[in-house]
This record gives sequence, structure tokens and C-alpha cells, in this order.
Amino acid sequence: MSVSRISSRSRRLNKAQKLSVAGVSTLAAAALAFSLVPNDASATTEPQAASAAAPVAYTGSQAKSLQAGAIEQNSTAEQLVKAADAAKAKDAAEKKKAAAKAAAKAKAVAEAKSEAAAKAKADAKKRAAKKASRAADRKPVYANNLDGWIREALAIMDKKNIPGTYEGLHRNIIRESSGDPRAINNWDINAINGVPSKGLLQVIKPTFDFYHVKGTKHDQYDPVANITAAANYAADKYGSIDNVDSAY
Repeated sequence: MSVSRISSRSRRLNKAQKLSVAGVSTLAAAALAFSLVPNDASATTEPQAASAAAPVAYTGSQAKSLQAGAIEQNSTAEQLVKAADAAKAKDAAEKKKAAAKAAAKAKAVAEAKSEAAAKAKADAKKRAAKKASRAADRKPVYANNLDGWIREALAIMDKKNIPGTYEGLHRNIIRESSGDPRAINNWDINAINGVPSKGLLQVIKPTFDFYHVKGTKHDQYDPVANITAAANYAADKYGSIDNVDSAY
């Protein structure tokens, strides 16, 4: 073999060796990168385990990529927190709005009930007034005679809680004046003293003035005024006009 052939083969072998070394280096780097990813222990080979034990060196681009990933994760976390806070604030605002709406509705219902109650009260007052007016319109008209005077007097006495009956009044009227509303006694001691007895039940002026019943005429000769004043006096002195059977 010539020297030139040996030299050429040596050059070719050196080139192949170089390629083989480069291939091994590439495989080693791939194994190192692969060792960073967790894997099943049974599938890990001894060369890979040896490679994992070696410190990992990152290139500048890899470090920047990792930093960018961390920043992106932090940004995503912050966005999630902000979104949660916004959702919480929105929920609170909606609850507050619903509470205000419910309060307004309750207030409106209460006001409506109050207005309805006030209206019902006013209507009841109007009905009572109308009823009273009708009752006034239906005020009985008493005859202008002894029977009518006694009945009218009894109605007034009933309102004023003055005791007495038709029979008691009628009996004493007949005895005292025979039913004459203008009757006057000019001969007894009262007449001598200047205060004669007058009217249906022969009442003197001081007694009439003291026992006069409000709502009747202030006139001794008025039949109804005379009867009610005399009955009021008899109730005070004897318990009732019914208990009087003689001069009183």
C-alpha cells in the first residue's frame, strides 16, 4: 500500500471519528435534557441517572424563557385574584341592590296599608256623621200637649241619667197643676216670700235655676224645662220623681 493511500484513509478516519464524537455529544445533551423530566424509575438507565446527578446548566435563552413563564404565571394568578375580587364585589353590590329593592317594596306596602287604614278611618267617620245626621233628621216630633211634653222630658232625662217614669211624672203633674203649664201658686209661703211656684210641677225660681237641665229653655213656664228641672230636683232629694206623692 502506498503512503498516499494510508494518509488518505487516516484523514477519512479522523473525519468519521469527529462525526462520531459530535453524535455522542448530541446524545449526551439529549440525555441530560431528558433527565430533567420525571420518569418511571424502572425505565431510567444508569447513564441517565448519572447524567441527572450532574448540575443543569441553562442557556441564556432558556433562562429568559423560564423567567417569562414565571412572570406569565404570576400575571395569570393576579388576574384570577382580581377576577375573584370583582365577582365578589359584583355579588355584594347585587345583594345590596336586592336588599334596597326589598326595603323599598316593604316601605311601599306599609305606606299603602297606612293609606288604606287612614281612608277606612275617614270613611268610617263620614258614615258615622251621616248616620248621626240621619238620626237628627229623624228626631221625633212630640205633640204639643201633656203627653208630648212628658215623653220629650223623659227622652232628655234618659240622656242625662235622671230617673223617672211616665207614671211618676204624670201623677205629680196632675196633683200639682192639673196639667196646666201656666199654673202659679200665689197663696203659699213661697208666694208670700216672693218666689211663687210655677208650671206643671210647681217649681220655685231658685229651685228651677239650680236644677235646670241644659238643652232646655230657661223658662219656668216651658213645659219640658219645668218637668226636667223638677225631676232633677226630686232625684236629688228623694231618689226619683216616682217617690214623690205630695208637696215636695
